[in-house]
Amino acid sequence: MSKLTLEIPSDLADALRLPPDERLARIQRELAIRLYQKGLLSFGKARELSSLSKWDFHSLLGQEGIDRSYDEEELDADLAMLGTGLLTDDG
Repeated sequence: MSKLTLEIPSDLADALRLPPDERLARIQRELAIRLYQKGLLSFGKARELSSLSKWDFHSLLGQEGIDRSYDEEELDADLAMLGTGLLTDDG
């Protein structure tokens, strides 16, 4: 499996109005939100990038005013998971 690494110059990282220990998580959340909003990542993959639970990511999208698209394929997957009792808050 390949890995994508994003390098941000220290002067730009220092320009972020965030404490240093919050920067990585915040950048990951912001990237996840925007990639989901643009349709470049599915909800599940954007949630995974954000490192948030399904419900926390859903709440974050609401706070940002981003509509959640929920297609028939996602519905079928959720219904299948409900049928097996495997649906959890981190899916």
